[in-house]
Amino acid sequence: MTTTFQSAVTDLLQQQGVDFQVIEIPLSEDKKPIRSLEELLSSQGLQPQSVVRSVVFKGENSGFSLLAVAGGGRADWALLRAHLNERKCRMAEYDEVPEATGYLVGAVPPIALPADLRVLVDESVSHYETVIIGSGVLGYALALKSADLLGLLADKVKGNFVKVDA
Repeated sequence: MTTTFQSAVTDLLQQQGVDFQVIEIPLSEDKKPIRSLEELLSSQGLQPQSVVRSVVFKGENSGFSLLAVAGGGRADWALLRAHLNERKCRMAEYDEVPEATGYLVGAVPPIALPADLRVLVDESVSHYETVIIGSGVLGYALALKSADLLGLLADKVKGNFVKVDA
């Protein structure tokens, strides 16, 4: 496993002996990740649905939380509010994400986060053998076994936090 960059995420994975693959994501001219990530992943034999998105949101009283969700599911705000015993929750603003996570939007991982950030893990993460997570650095993602990721998230709350299409 040769990495062309280093981050708190790659450091954690290496410390834990977790194998991972680096996926380089070309940045557009405005230094944002390309929008055709699905095409890029498919061309590398990876499932686009296996991307674990790190959705950062803020509860009225509970502060910032991160929801790790795979498969393109959308956060179910009613479930999240009920779980957090909140009356109101909202998506974190663009400039709040680095404040809450330490990472830029587009690179936020579900691991190697500040200790005080609540992390919720949707059951969708376990639906894929291999998952793709943010690396902590724009322009790179990491592919690893979902079992390894779930092992690193063993102390986090797991549940169903996404809307199910009827």
